[in-house]
Amino acid sequence: MSDDPAAGQDTAESTAEGQNDDANGPENGKHSENDNGSGLTYADAGVDIAASETATQALIGAVAGDPPTDGAYAGLYDLGDQSLALTTDGVGTKLLVASAMDEFSTIGIDCVAMNVNDLVAAGVRPLAFVDYLAVDEPDAARAAELGEGLSAGADAAGVALLGGETAVLPAVVDGFDLAGTAAGLAPNANLFPGEAAPGDALVGFASSGIHANGLTLARQSVTREYEYTDPVPFDSARSVGEALLEPTRIYVEYLDALRRHDTRAAAHITGGGWRNLRRMGAFRYVVTDPLPAQAVFGLVQSTGGVSDAEMHRTFNMGTGFVAALAPAHAEKLAAETDGEIIGRVRERTDEHHTDDTTPEAESDGGTVSVRGIEL
Repeated sequence: MSDDPAAGQDTAESTAEGQNDDANGPENGKHSENDNGSGLTYADAGVDIAASETATQALIGAVAGDPPTDGAYAGLYDLGDQSLALTTDGVGTKLLVASAMDEFSTIGIDCVAMNVNDLVAAGVRPLAFVDYLAVDEPDAARAAELGEGLSAGADAAGVALLGGETAVLPAVVDGFDLAGTAAGLAPNANLFPGEAAPGDALVGFASSGIHANGLTLARQSVTREYEYTDPVPFDSARSVGEALLEPTRIYVEYLDALRRHDTRAAAHITGGGWRNLRRMGAFRYVVTDPLPAQAVFGLVQSTGGVSDAEMHRTFNMGTGFVAALAPAHAEKLAAETDGEIIGRVRERTDEHHTDDTTPEAESDGGTVSVRGIEL
């Protein structure tokens, strides 16, 4: 993918909306040494998004029943005038940082957050959560810390913890894995339509840091120069590992405001970074004023020599949740919350192109530009 803005209309749009030469890099002001993408990539680190999407589509195609709606964050079961919603997700390789630090008290928050935020993106209020813990051998101290995090996450999200499953699988698991499922219920009238409209404004809500996606790339980048226990360069009171373990922010508190201001669609910025905006429909998403990225992203980029485009394709870069709604509603939403208007939704034209070959990109045709960086 090109790191340069598309020619023609897009360049004019960027200039007109205040872009300058200093804004071509990520919001933290850090540039990779090689913006042409020859630095470390997510695929180099071991996660090939295109291959993952292909495998996911193969799984969906082999499962009997109704296929999920394109871009949907939650599976919905229509009960008549309301719908039951389910999501399932895990914490990924953030678990490896926790294990290296022997610190497990916040990982449960991430597990809850990754699930309930997906429900919020569908317009659904989370109600209940169950977890699944797979271990190579039982560890009571670790389990207690994981439980503390799950409880804290459930309290923050306002959901009931209804139990879970612990499986001891020494021949399958090396260490442990943590995942969960969240359930919610919503009147059908309260569900977000799920598709943005040209002219909509984009309202962004800040992340707390890396959250629980892209840790494979983040780990391989920072450990080129640092140990997890080393003081992090931007905060001598914290270690590198602690910066990576900052818990995922939970966005349930915004659900009522999102509904009240007629949100058309929302995106939880998780795996795939800013390209998640394409899940709101086959449009052109022009982000001119993204929220500031936390310093941890600059650390990852500088140690790994990661390109600006790869950073935005992998991480949330400071914005963990985005809503699309009519400009007048967006202004009211931003005024009522700590969200900020970060960009606009436009019609897609032929000059807006991407070399993204994931099935999602090929099927929805949406494109994303963040401060002139084509994703």
